[in-house]
Order: sequence, then C-alpha cells, then structure tokens
Amino acid sequence: MVFSSAIFLFCFLPAVFLLYQLPFGRRWQNALLAAASLVFYAFGNLQYVPLFLLSILINYLTGLLLGGPCQRSRAVLAVNLVLNLGILCVFKYTDFLIRNLNLIPGVSLQPVGLILPIGISFFTFQGLSYTIDVYRRPEEYSRSFLKLLLYISFFPQLIAGPIVRWGDIAAQIDSRVSSPEKTSAGIRRYIVGLSKKLLLADTAALVADAVFAAETGDFRLAWLGGICYTLQIYFDFSGYSDMAIGMGKMFGFTIKENFLFPYTADSIRDFWKKWHISLSTWFREYLYYPLGGNRKGKARAALNRLFVFFCTGLWHGANWTFVLWGLGHGLLASLEGSGVIPVERLRKHTVGRLVCRLYTLLAVMLLFTLFRADTVAQGFGLIAAMFRFRTAGSAAVLLAVLSSPAVIALCCAALLLSVDPLGAKLHGWLTAERDRALLPSVCCLLLFALSAMALAQSGFHPFIYFQF
Repeated sequence: MVFSSAIFLFCFLPAVFLLYQLPFGRRWQNALLAAASLVFYAFGNLQYVPLFLLSILINYLTGLLLGGPCQRSRAVLAVNLVLNLGILCVFKYTDFLIRNLNLIPGVSLQPVGLILPIGISFFTFQGLSYTIDVYRRPEEYSRSFLKLLLYISFFPQLIAGPIVRWGDIAAQIDSRVSSPEKTSAGIRRYIVGLSKKLLLADTAALVADAVFAAETGDFRLAWLGGICYTLQIYFDFSGYSDMAIGMGKMFGFTIKENFLFPYTADSIRDFWKKWHISLSTWFREYLYYPLGGNRKGKARAALNRLFVFFCTGLWHGANWTFVLWGLGHGLLASLEGSGVIPVERLRKHTVGRLVCRLYTLLAVMLLFTLFRADTVAQGFGLIAAMFRFRTAGSAAVLLAVLSSPAVIALCCAALLLSVDPLGAKLHGWLTAERDRALLPSVCCLLLFALSAMALAQSGFHPFIYFQF
C-alpha cells in the first residue's frame, strides 16, 4: 500500500482520520495510530511484521537500560548497534557479499535470496537515533512501549522517512495540538505531494525508464534519460516527503522539512543541506562528528567525508552503483572543502554563482545517472554517450517518440519549478497555514482531480525510495 494508491487514498487514510476524531482522548489516538501503522506495514510486508516488532523491542529495552541502571554504558550501546546493524546487513547485504565473493577464483556460493523488508533502512536508522540519543541524554528515554512503537512505526514516515529524531517528536506524542488551519494545510500539503508523484515524477519516469532500458549510444537520448531521471527522483521523493509532512499535520504532528529545493544549490555541500535533509543530518550527527568531523585538519576531514558518503551510498542499496554514487559526492564535497574546486571564491560574483549552479546541477545529474543504472558499466556507458555526441538511427526514432510536446513541456515545467525561486513561492502559497485559504484550496482540489485521473489511467508506480 503506497500513498498514491487508490486503496490508501480512498479507504485507509479517510478511515484512520475519521476514527482519530472520536473523542476518546490522547491515549486512544496514539494507540489507533500505532495499530494503523502496523496494519499499513503488514499490508505489503506481513511476513516481516514480527521482525519489525523485534527491532522496536530491542530499541525499547536498550532505552530502559540506558535510561535506568546502565546509564552511558558503552557495552549496552554496542550490543544495540550490533543487533540493529546486524539485522540490516543480513537482509540487505548478504547476497551482495556473496556476489562479490564469487568473483574470487574457486569460490562458488549460492545466493540466499532473502526478500528485503520494506523500509528496513529507515526504521533501523530511526531506532538507532533513539538509542544513541538516550545514551547521550539518559533522561530522555521512554518508559512507554506504546510511545516508542508510535515513534518508530508512524505510517506517514515509516517506509521512506523523513527520519525523525526522538527529541523532535517525543513531546508531540503527549501534547500535540490540532487545529482546522493545521489540518487544512496538511491536506493541501498531501495533495501537492501526490501531484508531484503522479503528474510529474511518473511522467518523467516514462522517459527515463525507456532510455535506461534501451541502453543506447545516442547522446541526445542519454542526456534526455539523465535529465528525466534527475527530475523523477526529486519529484518522487520530495512528493513522498510532502505527503508524510502533510499527513503528520492532519494528526497534529510537526515533522521537519526533508527537501529545500536542492536543485537551487551552488555546491555539492550546499546540495546536501537541501536534499534528503533527515538522512544527511543523521550521518552528520551520528557518524561524521564522532569520527572527528573537521576538527582534525583538512586531510582528516576529507577522509571523514569520503567514509560518510561511502556509507551513504551503501545505505541506499547493495550495488556498486550506489557506492560509487556516494563516493562521487564525497570526493566533490572534499575537493570543495579543500578549495580545489573554488566554489567559495566563485560565489562572490554573479557569473561565478551561475557557474557554481551549473556545475552542481551537472554533477548531480551525472551521478544520478550512475545511481539509476543497473550496473556500473551501464551507468558509465550512458555518461560516456552523453559526451561522445554520436547519434544512432534506432535511438533517433525512439527519441522522436519520447520527445512528444506534452512530455517535454511537462518536464521543462518540472525543471523550472525545481530550480527557480518561483517554485518555492508557489509551494509555500499552496501549503501555508492560514485562516482563509480559499484560492489555494481550490487550486489543490484541481490538482487532486488531475491526480485522481492520472491514478485511474496509470498502473502501479511505487516510490523510488521504497526499495531502500
């Protein structure tokens, strides 16, 4: 069950929201949301509900120990890290390790074929953030299993984030405030996210999927595929985050922003301040700073960045394409930090700022091309095709089919909205909390109607980050 499916949109969400309005108090609301979250998870991953509950129980018991008799115990924290990361690694990386071991002459191991539990990377990191924060501040631990269950399993952000810290949400579990304005803003935010997914991301996906499946050497098609996937992944994932934040508001929660128009960035480091903010914050707080951050000189800071981005890439998936994507970002961020790529100097001038933005967009798009590819060879092959400037007859025919005015106009509009400040202003106008929001509400109703029609005409299109 995904946020953009008919069963979620017209059955699950309305039922939960109406039951939530019953006047039975906060404990009823928390229990309802926790139960609904388990049903939501079980709908597509029933066999792994016990594993999911075990993960939550491990973190709950660890919190009791770290907040009680074993305060600041490194041994308890170490056991928790081994258990959490062990579960993640077994399910996510066993076959990846076997495939790489099989490259050694004489080694022939059979893949295990474990099915990856949906959202395991997200709920594992959310659980780890809780236990690490309790280790640092024992007084913040939760005595209530129900509250921790709701914190980790809350269905709007369970499958693909944002990764929420316990300290940001704990007080809201007990004393969140709802209002008609907040609910209205939440519904409009959800519709904006739904529109991003169904109208923009899925349209761009039609082109991107066709190009990557064709594996063409035509430079026009290679550029079109890279650009369309760059649009697809942004509108797909930011759309999901909009829906999660909007549904949080509908139930009284305030969830922090996860995207701040990242394609307006003028450096790779700036990009990561605006892209998937909850994940970059997680790695900064729980890995980069403990490694020493930038406190031990530029060389050590560069190594720390490379390691963090290596882990970021590996977190996304068990494929060398993800690892190289992460290392590419880490290398560019390190070169910027050391001044080899002089973004700080260039930013001081108008032309320089434009150069920085173009460099960042190009780097992001090329790395996303590698990220999307099935293999490293396919990814580098498409990137190489972009700069060979060769055409191919069959690819040219496919290019003509894919380059219909409607598709290109929609993708250009999406590009303008993701890069130009107009996008930020329009987004804020549609989703802001206000006493009177008649015109934005009418616009959102029109977007919802268009999204419903697109949903009726299209097949099943899961969110990209569901696979992580």
